[in-house]
Amino acid sequence: MDVLYGIPIIGLIFQLIAYLIQTVPNIAPIILALATPIALGALCGIMNERSGVVNIGIEGMMLAAAFAGFVAAGFSEPYLPEFELEVFNTTAPLLVGVLAAVLTAMALSLLHAWLSITIRADQIISGVIINVAALGLTGYLNRLVVTPNPRVGAGTFSSFKPPPEITDIPVIGWILDMFLDQGPIAMSVILFVITLQILLFRSRWGLRTRAVGEHPKAAETVGIDVIRLRYRNVVIGGIFAGLAGAFLTLEATSSFQNGMTAGRGFIALAAVIFGRWTPIGALGAALLFTSAGAIGRAVGIRPPTDELAQLGQLLEGIPNEFYQALPYLITIIVLAGVVGRSVAPAAVGQPYERESKAT
Repeated sequence: MDVLYGIPIIGLIFQLIAYLIQTVPNIAPIILALATPIALGALCGIMNERSGVVNIGIEGMMLAAAFAGFVAAGFSEPYLPEFELEVFNTTAPLLVGVLAAVLTAMALSLLHAWLSITIRADQIISGVIINVAALGLTGYLNRLVVTPNPRVGAGTFSSFKPPPEITDIPVIGWILDMFLDQGPIAMSVILFVITLQILLFRSRWGLRTRAVGEHPKAAETVGIDVIRLRYRNVVIGGIFAGLAGAFLTLEATSSFQNGMTAGRGFIALAAVIFGRWTPIGALGAALLFTSAGAIGRAVGIRPPTDELAQLGQLLEGIPNEFYQALPYLITIIVLAGVVGRSVAPAAVGQPYERESKAT
């Protein structure tokens, strides 16, 4: 039944999004772009918590990955070979940046796994250490490396613009517009969500992962290596956190700012809970948390239309900071009615010790 938990959430999400799309033209791509780092961070959280490991260090992993990706892309550009096709010359540094971002997040995930699984340290404290260290180190290195080199930067991934013949199709058109009018990282989110949803609930690996997160001792008795599987899943989860960080500096913007994750890692954890530890539910939660905040951005950047002008008049006088705070306000309101009803994996946050060592 867990696989169905995300379905009621999706209904609520698309009711809100459908209203916004009717009111604000071309808002669908904005919603997905804002939801991308949160959804990717949530996938990282699902990989961890379904395995029985709490990871509140997603925020720090995303921030460190964003910095590493930006620096690697900017400084690698002069050293890369020249390609005949110009598209390769512009994309190669960005791919180097994505690789650096992913490897950085995976390294921090490995550190978190070592502290939580091998050392059996408090998993909350381990995550806090990663968050604080990432915030301090990226700020220091930003002043040391990036500030003296203001021209560092490799640009951003280009988005794919679907032709009007596709976007004008009723219903299907705005869905395709949402997912196609994006860069490659944002476009890949839906693929990651569907793939992980299927693997988690329809594969042998998924069954073992859920067993390790619910009843690790029982899983060990049937031959599952609990520690190895937890290590593997935590590190793989770091890939999603790395992509979320890369999105911030290589696709959404072409610069790095101190603390630019701005709490998205924590909203991702809220999306995990609201989505009941399912990838589809987490994506729906990410879309919900960011859809209201997209209104302010759409009103500010979209060409004026009758509907948009009316909405702008209605929202006139509301400061932009309010829209920036909306995802956090919605997160608090939603979780207030969900936390008590959502049931986390039974063994999440509990260090595991093999029976042979305990006796």
